[in-house]
Order: sequence, then structure tokens, then C-alpha cells
Amino acid sequence: MSPDADAPLAHVYGTLRPGESRWHHLSPYVVDEGFDDTAAGAVYDTGQGYPAALFGGDSTIVGRTFGLLMTSIDQALAHLDDVEGAVDGLYRRIVVRTGAGVAAYAYEYGGGLELSPITSGDWLSR
Repeated sequence: MSPDADAPLAHVYGTLRPGESRWHHLSPYVVDEGFDDTAAGAVYDTGQGYPAALFGGDSTIVGRTFGLLMTSIDQALAHLDDVEGAVDGLYRRIVVRTGAGVAAYAYEYGGGLELSPITSGDWLSR
């Protein structure tokens, strides 16, 4: 099921996915159950209990895309920026074109750790 066409979207690939340790940070801001989706790029294990993604290229990142509440989008993005370390430069919020053809916010790794590739492209299958 795809979200309302007017809702801003977030594509998540790691600990912000349902059932993962940081889902509770995203869940108050979503408008629906989201849908399985992909994005071009590669996902890595940081060895710190969370993944890192670098978007672009020929590989595929497996995740889920959610519609976000328009009424709290500024609050949602500020909170997620804080949770994802965007304020400190650990990750940066970007807009990606997903496999479903929609533009969505996503968090890309900013550098600093030694990374191990997750060849499946899916944090949940590491």
C-alpha cells in the first residue's frame, strides 16, 4: 500500500524499521503501514549495532518507505536528524528516488567507522 500522494516520505533501511531498536522514534510520525521498497546503494554493518548506507550505484538497499504526517513534518525531521546523528555529521538526511519511483528522505552515512558490506543489501538479513 502506498501512502497519500501528498505525504512526505521516508525510506528506512535499518534500525528505524518496524521491530527494530529505533522504530519508536519514527512510528509516531508515520501515516500508514508503509510498503517494502528499495533504493540504489549499498548497506554496511558498522559493528555498532546499526547499519550505514551509501546511496547510488548499481547495488540495492532493501527497506521500507513510509508516508509522514504533514502536520508534524518539521518536528519529525528535527527529531530524526537528532536520532540519526545528522547534527553531529554521523549521517546526513538526503532525498533518494526509491525503486517504487518516489522521492523519499533517507539517512546516508557520513564517515568515520570501518564498515563491513552486507551483500544482501538488507540489514534484517545480515
